[in-house]
Order: sequence, then structure tokens, then C-alpha cells
Amino acid sequence: MALVLGIETSCDETAVGIVDNRKLLANVISSSVDQHARFGGVVPEVASRAHLEAMQQVIKQALKEAKVSIKDIDAIAVTAGPGLIGALLVGVSSASALALALDKPLYGVNHLSAHIAVDMLDSDKKLRPAIALLVSGGHSSILQVNNLAKDVKVKGATIDDAAGEAFDKVARIMGLGFPGGPVIDNEAKNGKADGIIFPRGLSQNLDMQKHRYDFSFSGLKTAVLRYLEQTPNYKKADVAASFQEAVVDVLLTKSLAACQESGIDNLVIAGGVAANSRLRQLAITRCEAAKIELSIPPANLCTDNGAMVAALGSLAINEGLAPSQLGISADSAAEISRVIF
Repeated sequence: MALVLGIETSCDETAVGIVDNRKLLANVISSSVDQHARFGGVVPEVASRAHLEAMQQVIKQALKEAKVSIKDIDAIAVTAGPGLIGALLVGVSSASALALALDKPLYGVNHLSAHIAVDMLDSDKKLRPAIALLVSGGHSSILQVNNLAKDVKVKGATIDDAAGEAFDKVARIMGLGFPGGPVIDNEAKNGKADGIIFPRGLSQNLDMQKHRYDFSFSGLKTAVLRYLEQTPNYKKADVAASFQEAVVDVLLTKSLAACQESGIDNLVIAGGVAANSRLRQLAITRCEAAKIELSIPPANLCTDNGAMVAALGSLAINEGLAPSQLGISADSAAEISRVIF
């Protein structure tokens, strides 16, 4: 049992969460997304500066929300990778300073594993092996999670654009704004999901032999662009709904295949794209039909947040893992198998 403060700064959210074992006490996020919107994507230097400016206030607000003092904290957890290197360094430096000043253990954790760990919060369900579909702006992976703190293996990943990245690019070429996920999700609610048949990447027989659990969304993005060029009077809602359906379809088809072929009847969907309403809706339907237990965190815990980092730190403590060394370095390209740094 430990009171853990988690710091997340891998991209454009400065986030701090406080967790007491599996109970979420606070989750405060300061986003710099508005500062990036005019560029159509995240600018690393802008993100790093925003983290520096927001860090102290976000920590103070999280402590206030949790109704604890900084001296009550038992351990500090921080995202050490993967992510934008400058942004990561702000978080790692802040967490290291706190751990040193408070004489508390420091846990550098993997951002990707943390997205999965957030599902355990405010729940007493037994943690057991799962297939995890991790989908975000920078990552689209199918993972076999035997033990989240110790044993996570990659079964498949994107070979080009991640799902969230594809949402951003398609939203940009359609003039819908940034970030692309929420605006396409909203636009698609008024469109026909079967109005346009867009390609499902890496789903043909030959592709499945070489890339059974891998994803590719670059061709889909190109198909959307060509459709827009060839169809001057296209309906934005239909394009958004059909594009979204193509992404969601391939994500779930491959994830359920991984469950069935591994004999694991437990699917966890996590990451920013897990907040997508169509993905959540279709996942429920398909998992019920396949008799697979489905877990998806609440939408507000799917995007980057500090609660997920604290959750993974708490799990590491409960699993008896040794803390990280003070002075740990950030790793912008950390492998998923490196859960604790």
C-alpha cells in the first residue's frame, strides 16, 4: 500500500495524478494543445516550455484535490519514455528533484504500459493476462500482457502511421482542425459509416501472413485524399464516418484474432484513440459476440494523464520491484518491454 504521485510529460499534457494503491485521488491536466493547433501538430519546443511553466501549479493542484500534503507521498512515478525527449526531460527532472528532496523512491515508468495500467484504478477486479490494443497519436500496437509490471510482449505494431496520427492527418486535409480524433469522431456521428468503402490496411491474405498483427494507415490516408480530390461535392460527415469505420474495423479485427489465437479471453483497449465513441461501441458488440471480456478505461483516462503513471508506479511497488536510480535518463524511443526504468 502506497500513496504515489505520478508525473506525465511525454507530449503536450502536463499531468499529475495521485493514487492510493488502486484508488484514484487526483488527476490534474494542463494541456498546451491550443498552442499547437495553429501549427497543425505538436511542436516539441513549445511543449517543453509549456511543461516548465505548468509543472509547479499542476503538482500543487493535484495535492489539493487529493487532500494530502507533499510530505504524505510515499513514492514518485514519472514517464521516462517513450515520447518527445525535451518534454520527457522536464518530467524526469521534476520527479527526480522531488524524490531527492523528500527522500522517497523514484519509479521511471513506460508511457505505453501506463496507458494499460490506468484500467486497474477504482476497481477490485483481479489482474490477469490480457491482450492489449494500445492506440494513440504515436502508437498503435497489439500487446500480450502476461504481467503488466514484468512481462509485456509486442505481438504487432504500426509499420507507418499510428491510428491517432492518421486521424490528425485526415482531419487536416478535410479542414476539420486539430487534434483530429475528437473532431472526426464528432463529424462522423452525422455520416454513413458504409457510405464509402475505404481500404483496410494489411488485411489481405498475403499481408496477414507477414503482418498478422501489424497495422498500416498510410494507404488509408492516401485513399481519403484521392477521394476528396476526385469528389468535389463530398459530404464531410460521410467521409469522416467511413474513414473512422475503416480504422476501427481493422483495429478490432486484429485484436480479437490475437485474443482467440493466444487463448486469452481478456481484451484491454487503451490510449487516446480508445476515447473514440465508435471504437468503444463496436468493441462492446464484437467482444460480446466472441465471448471476450472487454476493459476500456473511462474516456477522460484514455488520453495522456498522470493517474496512469501513478497507477503503474503503485503496481510496481505492489509487485516488489526495485525503484529506479536517481538520475535516470529519459528514453524517447523506449521499448514496451522496458516497463520500469
